Amino acid sequence: MRPRGSLVFDKPPLGLDELVDRLLDRGLSVPDRARAQRYLRHIGYYRLSPYTIPFQQDGPGHVLREGTTFDDVLDLYVFDRALRLMVLDALERVEVAVRAALTDHMSTTYDDAHWYTDPAHFRDRGRHAGLVKIVRDTCVERLRGTPDAGEDALVHRSALEHYLTTYGFPELPPSWLMVETLTIGQLTSAYRNLERRADRTAVARSVGVTAPVLESWMQTYVRVRNICAHHGRLWNVGLGVYPAIPTSPSVPWLAGALPERSRKRLYPVLVTLQSILDSVSPHSSWARRLHGLLSARPPMNLGGMGVPEEWADDPFWSRRIS
Repeated sequence: MRPRGSLVFDKPPLGLDELVDRLLDRGLSVPDRARAQRYLRHIGYYRLSPYTIPFQQDGPGHVLREGTTFDDVLDLYVFDRALRLMVLDALERVEVAVRAALTDHMSTTYDDAHWYTDPAHFRDRGRHAGLVKIVRDTCVERLRGTPDAGEDALVHRSALEHYLTTYGFPELPPSWLMVETLTIGQLTSAYRNLERRADRTAVARSVGVTAPVLESWMQTYVRVRNICAHHGRLWNVGLGVYPAIPTSPSVPWLAGALPERSRKRLYPVLVTLQSILDSVSPHSSWARRLHGLLSARPPMNLGGMGVPEEWADDPFWSRRIS
């Protein structure tokens, strides 16, 4: 654990006028002050200000390069938002596919709708107990909460509420309802904690990868999804946990080598998402839409993401884009 800092925070909160003045003092061109205030009011200065960093000069004071405009910063923010939504689109398909693969394989292989309650299926019994507690707590909260809307032609109770208000035993819901109660982090933990390598392999094979690769990639997806879900900066953020590069020829991957400067950026995450989409959504237009988004961006954006300039020429991408 890193030590805490020693300084005292004493920065006062600033109003919209003062925040615009701060941008002006740093050299940002703001032709329409009222418009800038409106964006700051609804986005927030401290969410928007990191997007000024690529435009800053070297040296202290966060001074911006001459000619940088408010729209330059806003354009980068809008691009990052579009990128987050596109990444979330792919992550949704991957996450849903892993949920389905986990419950389908374990339930049918062991002929047990409640396989997850058996500690024998898990390596770490403490983490397994935590999983069961999560599911139990979710069920308790669901019963304590306001009932779902009444049933009619369009509105139906959730499957979990139906189970809990219909069945008294077993206490916990079947696997295919259980997996829907988990966050992506809890899902990843449950998968990685499976006792038998054969089970982890079978789940991974369902989404077109190997077990070690899926374990690594899912850990990265937890971080990426959290950034996206909290509307954080994605395009040039340091993820802290990066996907393993597959060595098995069975896993779709780049034909060329991944540049070293790209390994700790977003680019390999984009490759992993497309790799799994090949299996779970083979007719997806995601690669083409990604190309459409990135092809219009300046080199600064590609560099921040670790995307090589000629990335679309790699056969991995070119056959999917075309």
